[in-house]
Amino acid sequence: MNPRLTLAGSVVGAVIVAFDGTVLTVAQPSLQRDLGASFAQVQWTSTGYLIAVASLLVFAGRLGDRYGHHRLFGIGMLGFGATSAGIAVAPGVGWVIGLRVVQGVFGALLQPATLGMLRAAFPPDRLRTPIAVRTAAIGVAAAVGPVLGGALVAGPGWRVVFLLNVVPALVLGGLALTGRSPRPPALVRLDLPGALLLALTLACLVHALVAPPGPPWTAATAVITGAAFVRHERRMASPLLPPDVIGSAAVASALGMLVAASAALSGALFAGTFLLQGALGLDPFHSALVSLPLAALMVLAAPSCAVLLRRAGARRTATAAMAVLALGILTLSRASATPLLCLAFALVGAGFGTVMVAATHVVVREAAVGSAGVAGGLQQTAMNLGPVLGVAAATALMGTGGDAGPPLAVLAALALAGTVPGRALPGRDPASTDDHGDSKDRTRVPAQR
Repeated sequence: MNPRLTLAGSVVGAVIVAFDGTVLTVAQPSLQRDLGASFAQVQWTSTGYLIAVASLLVFAGRLGDRYGHHRLFGIGMLGFGATSAGIAVAPGVGWVIGLRVVQGVFGALLQPATLGMLRAAFPPDRLRTPIAVRTAAIGVAAAVGPVLGGALVAGPGWRVVFLLNVVPALVLGGLALTGRSPRPPALVRLDLPGALLLALTLACLVHALVAPPGPPWTAATAVITGAAFVRHERRMASPLLPPDVIGSAAVASALGMLVAASAALSGALFAGTFLLQGALGLDPFHSALVSLPLAALMVLAAPSCAVLLRRAGARRTATAAMAVLALGILTLSRASATPLLCLAFALVGAGFGTVMVAATHVVVREAAVGSAGVAGGLQQTAMNLGPVLGVAAATALMGTGGDAGPPLAVLAALALAGTVPGRALPGRDPASTDDHGDSKDRTRVPAQR
C-alpha cells in the first residue's frame, strides 16, 4: 500500500479511537438519564471497554505480525464502526455495556496495527514525521472531542455521538481489506497460552485499579497470572514477547517513560479538575478554557519533536520533555491566577506531546519489521495502563478531603523520575542529518503484491 495512504489510515484510525473516548465522557450523564442507568452501570461503559482493549493489545499486535497489519486494521475498523452504530440504537444500558466490550476487542485489533503499518511502510530513519503527524492528530481529537460531543449531546442527543465515526471506520476498513498490502516478512508462531496469561493479568490489574474497592481476588489473580506468564515466556522458543523487543534496553526504557508520562498527565488532569472547580471556584466552561493551552501545545509539540529527534536525538529530547512535564505539573499545583494556570497547562502539553512522539519513535524504530505489531501493542498497552495508574494514585492521595496539592506534587515527582530511564534511549544518529541513502539502519519498504 502507498505510504501516504498508510499514514492517512493510521492517523484516522488513531483519531477515531481517541475521539470515541473523549466524547463518551461527555455523553455519559445524558446516557444515564435516558436509559435509567445506575452510576455503576455507566462506569462500566468505560471500564468494560478499557479491560477488553488493554488485555488484548499485545496479542492483537502479534496477530498483525503473522497475518498482516492492514488486514487486522481493516477488521478492527469495520468492527469498531459496526459496534458504534449498534451503541447508537441500543435499547438499554446492558446492550451499551456489552457492545462497548466488543468494541474494545476491535479497538485492540486496530490500535497496534496503526503503528505496525507505519513501521512496514517507512524506513526507520523516516518514521519521525509520520509518528509526529499521528500524535498531533490525536491531540486535535482530544481537544475537539469534548467540545463537539457537548454540542451534539445538547442538540440531537447522545446517540448521535456514536454515529460520527461509523462512516470513516467502515470506509477505511473496507479499503484496508480490499487494497493491496505488503506480505508479512515471516510466518510467526502464536503463543496462545502466553496470550491468555497476559490477557488475564492485564484484565485483572485494570479491574483492580479502575473499580475499587473491588474484590481482592482480582489483584491476587493479576500477581499469580503475571508470575506464571513470566515463567512461561522464559521457557518458550517462540514467546509472545520476542527477545528482540522486550530485551532491548531502549524499548523497555521508552515504554517506562510512556507509562510514567501518561500516568502523570492523566493523574494531574484528574486532580487539576478538582483544583480548578473546587479550590479555585471555576465553572466547567472556564476550566475548559484555562486548560486549552494543553491541547494546543501538545499539537504543536508533535512536529517540533520530529525536528528535535533529528538534531538532538531521542535521549536528550525525551529526558528534557519529561522535565518540562514535571515543571508544568508542579506549576499547576501552586498556581491560582489565570495566566499562571495557562502556562502550567502549556508546559504539561508541550512536555507530554514531545515525550509521546520521542518514546513511540524509539519503540517502533527499534523493533524489527516482523515484531512491529508486538511493539505497537506494547506501546498502546503502556498508554492505556499509565492513565489508569495515574488516576488511581491521584484518587488515593486526594482522599476524602479533595485536596489536589499532594497528588500533583507526587505526580510531578513521578514525571521527573521518568527522566531516569531516558538515559538508556539512543542518542543523536549522525546518519540522520547527512544520510544520502547510505544509512545501515535504513530498511527497504516491503514489496507490494
